[in-house]
Amino acid sequence: MANYGNNGESGSKGARLVFGILMVLVYLCVGLLFIFDVFNIDNQVVNYVVGGLLCLYGIWRGIRLYKGWN
Repeated sequence: MANYGNNGESGSKGARLVFGILMVLVYLCVGLLFIFDVFNIDNQVVNYVVGGLLCLYGIWRGIRLYKGWN
């Protein structure tokens, strides 16, 4: 296998950034879908707890991505 001098780091760094941003958006959107009861779960407490946890985790991932902790 040929090595072209960059060990694939520049491409993988950009791909990780795009994937990280995508995952932050996914966690936030799915969390909001739970909070607004799109999935029609009978227990509202479950909706709010799961939605809140997903939104908090999405925010935490966004902070980690912004600060470069990943």
